[in-house]
Amino acid sequence: MKTVKLPAASLLGRLPLPEKKKEELSPSGPSEPAAPQDGPEKRRRRRKKKAWIKIVIVLLIVAAILIVVMVQRSRAAAAAAAEAASAVNTAAVERRNVTSELSSTGTLEAADSYSIVSLVEGDVVSANFEEGDQVEKGQVLYEIDKSSVETQLTSAQNSLTRAQENYDDAVADYNQALADYSGNTYKATESGYISELNIHVGDRVGGNTTLAQLYSDDIMKIRVPFLSGEAALIAPGMGAVLTLVDTGEQVAGTVTAVASQEIALTGGRLVKYVTMEVANPGGLTITTQATAQIGEFIGSDEGTFSAIIDKTMNADLAANVEVAALLVSEGSYVTNGTPIFLMTDDSAKDLIDSYKDTMENAESQLENAQTSLDNTQDNYDNYTITAPISGQVIAKNYKVGDTIERNSSSSTTVATIYDLSALTFEMSIDELDVLNVEVGQKVEVTADALEGQAFTGTVTNVSLESAYSNGVTTYPVTVTMDEMGDLLPGMNVDGVIILDEAQDVLAVPSGALMRGNQVYVKDDSVTESQGPVPAGFRAVEVETGVISDSYVEIKSGLEEGDVVYVAETVSNTGGFMMMGPGGMGGGPGGMGGGPGGGGPRR
Repeated sequence: MKTVKLPAASLLGRLPLPEKKKEELSPSGPSEPAAPQDGPEKRRRRRKKKAWIKIVIVLLIVAAILIVVMVQRSRAAAAAAAEAASAVNTAAVERRNVTSELSSTGTLEAADSYSIVSLVEGDVVSANFEEGDQVEKGQVLYEIDKSSVETQLTSAQNSLTRAQENYDDAVADYNQALADYSGNTYKATESGYISELNIHVGDRVGGNTTLAQLYSDDIMKIRVPFLSGEAALIAPGMGAVLTLVDTGEQVAGTVTAVASQEIALTGGRLVKYVTMEVANPGGLTITTQATAQIGEFIGSDEGTFSAIIDKTMNADLAANVEVAALLVSEGSYVTNGTPIFLMTDDSAKDLIDSYKDTMENAESQLENAQTSLDNTQDNYDNYTITAPISGQVIAKNYKVGDTIERNSSSSTTVATIYDLSALTFEMSIDELDVLNVEVGQKVEVTADALEGQAFTGTVTNVSLESAYSNGVTTYPVTVTMDEMGDLLPGMNVDGVIILDEAQDVLAVPSGALMRGNQVYVKDDSVTESQGPVPAGFRAVEVETGVISDSYVEIKSGLEEGDVVYVAETVSNTGGFMMMGPGGMGGGPGGMGGGPGGGGPRR
C-alpha cells in the first residue's frame, strides 16, 4: 500500500476540526456572533490571502535553516584554520653525510684540437697520411709545389750577405774613426818630410783637401831594364850593385819588383824593368843615373834615381772639419799616425757622428735584409705543412694532385687533428658561487648518451673571462676528465662539482637555519611566541659547517635528537604556498624561511 506524504498545510485544510477549534480559529473570536454568509468573490480573495501567508511562513523556515547551516560551517572552517595555524613543521637533529655541490651542463671537447689552414696556394705534391692516422707533432702532412719561391729565397739570402758585409765595413770604419780622431786630432796617412803645408788655422778641411806635399830621399829607387830571359830569373829580395854613371861609385841595393810587361828597346831587344831601392848615402839626387848588376846579369841600359817619397798628402775625411790648431810645420818629418792638426770640438763630434750614422744605416739595412729573408723563409716553409700537435687525424681535405686555392675572405682548412689523450668540458658557474670553485676539486660526470654510467673529472681552470646574460654573470670553469671510457667529443654531459663533504655529522634541514645562524629548538615551557620565534620554541645560536641544498652541518649548539623548527615553502597544484605562523615562506620573519627574508642558498 502506497503512502503519500502531504504538506502539513494541506492536511490542516482537509481534516474536520472540532467546533471549539473552529470558533478559536474564527477571525472574529468565539464570543462574536456569526457573520452573515459572504459572497463567492469575497471567499475567493480570502483563500488567496491564506495561501500567501503559508508561502511566507515556509520561506522564513527555510531561511532560518540555511542560516544555521552556514553558521555551523563557518565555525568548522574557523576551527580548521585555527588548528592549521597552530601546526608547525619540525625535524630531529640527526647524523648524516652532508655534501656541498654545484652542477652545470657542458659539451665534451678534445683536450686540444687544430684545424690546419694552408697559408699558400699551389699543387699538392705529397700527402702521406690518412684519416684516422695517429700523427706526431712536427710530422710532415703536405708538400706543396714551392718552385715559385726558391728564386725569391736565393735573392733574399744574397741581399743579406751584402748587407752584412756593408755593416761590417761600417762598424770597422766607425771604430777606426774613434781611434784615428781620438783627442780631436787628424793624423798623417803617409810618411816623409813636409815640403809644403797647405792648411791653416780656421780652414775647413774635407775629403781630398790637400794637406801637404811630402818628400823623402833617404831611400832612392831606380828602374833598370834587363833582358826578358834574365829578368825571368830575378826575384824581389835579391841583392843588386848599382854603379853611378858620373862617378863610377857603387852602392848596394835590393830588388823590390820585377815587371811582368815586356818592352822592346832599340835594336829589337825585349826587356823587362826591375825596380831596386838603395839607402841614400847623401849624394844621390833625382838626376843621378846608374847601371845595375844582379848576380851575373847586367842591365841593358841605365836608369835614373827618384825619391822614394814625393807626393801630395790629401785629407781622408767623411765630413768637413774646422782646423783649430796646427801640430806640424814645413820641414817636419811625419809618419803614418803622426798628428797633423786639431779639430774643433763641434766639427770633431760631427765627424764621428757621420761614421755612426753610416753604421746605424748599415745596421738598419741589415735588419731589413734579415727580415726580408725571414719572411721569405717563412713563406717558403709554409709550402711544407706539418702537424702542429700530436693526435688523431679527423679530416683530410686534400690529396696528391689537388690544387689548394686561398680565398681572401675565408681560410682553407686542409686537415683537422684532435688530441684525444684527454677530454674537457666547460661548466658555467654563477658569480655567487664561483669563489667556492678551485682548481683540483673533483667533479662527478654523467653523459646523456651513456645512461647509467658515471665518470669523474677534475677542475683544471677557473677563468676570469665572465659572460653576462639576462642579468646574470657566469664564469667558465674547465673540467678535465680523469677517465674517458666510451665518452666521445661532442657528447653532452652533466657535471657536479663537489665543493665540500662532511661524513657522519650532526645535521638539520636547510629550512631550520635562520639568519644569524640561529635554530629554533622545541621547548614546551615557552608558551608564547617571542618575535619571530613561534610558541613552543626557543632560539639557539649554532656553528655551521658544510651546507648543501637540503641539509646543514651543525658543529656546535645542538645535540642529536633535538627537535627543531623547519621553515619551508611548498608550491601545490592550486598555485598557492603553504604558510607557517610567520607569513609567506612558511616561517617566522617572512619570505625565505628566516627571520628577515631569504634563507641559505643551499
